[in-house]
Amino acid sequence: MKRIVNKHPLAIRWFHWVNFPVLTIMIWSGLLIYWANDVYRLGWGDTTLLKFFPQSFYDALHVPFKLSTGMAFHFFFMWFFFLNGTLYVLYTAISGEWRYLLPNKHSFKEAWLVVLHDLHIRKTAPPQNKYNAAQRIAYTAIVVMGFGSIITGLAIYKPIQLYWLCALCGGYEWARIIHFALTIGYALFFLIHVGQVILAGWNNFQAMVTGFEVEKTDDIVATSAPVFADDEHKINEVKNE
Repeated sequence: MKRIVNKHPLAIRWFHWVNFPVLTIMIWSGLLIYWANDVYRLGWGDTTLLKFFPQSFYDALHVPFKLSTGMAFHFFFMWFFFLNGTLYVLYTAISGEWRYLLPNKHSFKEAWLVVLHDLHIRKTAPPQNKYNAAQRIAYTAIVVMGFGSIITGLAIYKPIQLYWLCALCGGYEWARIIHFALTIGYALFFLIHVGQVILAGWNNFQAMVTGFEVEKTDDIVATSAPVFADDEHKINEVKNE
């Protein structure tokens, strides 16, 4: 038999799907701004191991070299990014969803076990409730990164008017470096996140669209009423009896 497991509230799903295109536009428009002064690289002295970014990168993505267009989009959509992120934090704090998202004292150890399981080095996954330990750390980190992007972005946007904020970031150049590093972090998170969604399968993706998963269950715990994700441990106890 099958049962319905409620996974994500409507508000969480809205914040997620609003943030996806907004953040994509922010990264793309940020790239249009960065190319005008693409000075960052990994290396030392005259030796460059990796340049951000070579001309082939811009050519492969067909990046239009339009600084003014990038600035217009970036400064417009940053307010949507700020508003959506602020509402998300407020909702998780007020609704109690933060209890499922914040890492606990066991999260970092369990996150390593999750990584080993995903790499098929460890056969069994560590126990989890709504989110596993790796997800707790990653989703919390994204919120912190968003806050950092807003602070450094405003420092770059208005370095004279917000001189105190710029100074807090270590000056204009450091604010720009941190802002760029956070953008690279978003891109890496996006690639890993999409990969994990693909590995998890359709049921997991569906949950972020509909709010629930359909799971097979034993007759002993089958029920016509929906089951919430944070109640799954109770079902496991019934199975083990």
